[in-house]
Amino acid sequence: MPERMPKELEPAGGNGLLHRRLFLKGGAAALGAGSLGLMTAAQAKERPPWMRAPGRALSGYGSRSPYEDHVQRRPLSAKGTDGAGGSWTPLEALEGMITPNPLHFERHHSGIPNIDPGRHRLLIHGLVKRDLFFDMDALSRYPMVSRTQFIECSGNSYLAGLPEQPVNATCGELHGLVACSEWTGVPLSILLDEAGVDPAAQWILAEGADAAAMSRSVPLAKAMDDALLAIYQNGERLRPDNGYPVRLFLPGYEGNMSVKWLRRIKVTAAPAMTRDETAKYSDLMPDGRTLLFTFPMDVKSVITSPAPGLELAGPGLYQISGMAWSGLGRIAKVEVSADRGATWAEAALSEPVLDKAVTRFRMAWRWNGSPSVIMSRAMDETGATQPTRDALIAAKGRKFAYHYNAIQAWGIDGAGHVANVYA
Repeated sequence: MPERMPKELEPAGGNGLLHRRLFLKGGAAALGAGSLGLMTAAQAKERPPWMRAPGRALSGYGSRSPYEDHVQRRPLSAKGTDGAGGSWTPLEALEGMITPNPLHFERHHSGIPNIDPGRHRLLIHGLVKRDLFFDMDALSRYPMVSRTQFIECSGNSYLAGLPEQPVNATCGELHGLVACSEWTGVPLSILLDEAGVDPAAQWILAEGADAAAMSRSVPLAKAMDDALLAIYQNGERLRPDNGYPVRLFLPGYEGNMSVKWLRRIKVTAAPAMTRDETAKYSDLMPDGRTLLFTFPMDVKSVITSPAPGLELAGPGLYQISGMAWSGLGRIAKVEVSADRGATWAEAALSEPVLDKAVTRFRMAWRWNGSPSVIMSRAMDETGATQPTRDALIAAKGRKFAYHYNAIQAWGIDGAGHVANVYA
């Protein structure tokens, strides 16, 4: 009687997708990856060069291995501007849910200011009973909380699907304006309560201390809910490119609203309609209307491996790994397809699955070496589901540059090369 195949290796979808239980209860041992790098007894006795002499000395601030120096953000400065531009996180080179601080994406409107924290001040004024004026020492004495959540530029991903022809770029260059960190700081609601908000107030205006004085209007309800004045990121003080010494952090909202280098909060009765929220960060619709104040970032996922920037070494067993996130809450489910969307199988979600945080998903795939198209689609706890590219363009047209969250398809040819394709 033939030996029965382990349940973990039974197909769960077309073109070689295997069951998600491989990554749920230690079933991944069935993949047998440990047998791929066999070592002989003679090889085990040989000492490599780094075992023959002492290593380098201690240092005051840690550094990564020089063998990882190729993992870099991709900076891109806007032509004809002074310091405006951004840099993209290399998603295809990372794992887990946390983005290292040095690889966290950037977006600036007038460069990175060199702010002396001893001279920086934060003002809260407007429709309040009393104005409040903080230096960093005073602000740091308030109770702090920590939350692990994502931040995403609302212009992220539009190059992945809106052009007429697919753009040839890495996963990070197409989707890398997103990152997830542990943010630590003072809840804004504590300070607004201390200032005494006028009943007529409905909004706040947040302004940064960069040369552009970047500013955005934020609903007061959001400010009183989960807004944070972030001082630390992943346990250390914010870096200058992410808002040192203090930034506003609005979980789930478009990244531009989490104003960096925060210097002023004005409580108002109506939105300020600043240049930064009218000339930009608004979606142009096919009928000529413009959508303003579309704050939450919609449910989205992307496969980061295999992905452009990585190659498959030949037929065999692979792990499909990716990221999913939603500005509306927790990720409930991610499905993966390896046959251009003809069939779908549920992926395993790596714990912890947190509110408004990046969730890592995994799926085992037996690639037979033939041309394939792999895709992922995410669903969040509200029931929102990631749309197809065709459905999103039919609803919003091609002129909107913000909030693009369509399903991403990667094409893999017989040689193992991965590219952006439309499916």
